Amino acid sequence: MAFKKFKEIIAWQKAQDLAVNIYEIFIINEDRAFKNQICRAVISISNNIAEGFDRSSKADFIRFLYSSISSCFEVKSILYLANRLNYISEIEKNDLLNKVDEVSKIIRGLMKFLKTNNLNN
Repeated sequence: MAFKKFKEIIAWQKAQDLAVNIYEIFIINEDRAFKNQICRAVISISNNIAEGFDRSSKADFIRFLYSSISSCFEVKSILYLANRLNYISEIEKNDLLNKVDEVSKIIRGLMKFLKTNNLNN
């Protein structure tokens, strides 16, 4: 594999950055169930990348990357709701949606790389 540690993976790094952004914005939100849901979903993105990285096969890694993509869409859905509930502004929503889209595209690029390259894993 091209990476020796999961923290070298750009998708993981960007997903961690996104999680920090989400936490910074929702830390003051008093709706604990809502805050808990978006925080769990955003953490799941980088965690699935890390967990998949340590799997025994490329196919397993790709399966975990699909889970990361699913978590990206969960975060996006929650962001739309957060805006409708006036938890975040339209500008904040659009900025975060762009960041989620960037993470999602990078993960998809990693998946394509893994599928098309004959690696040890």
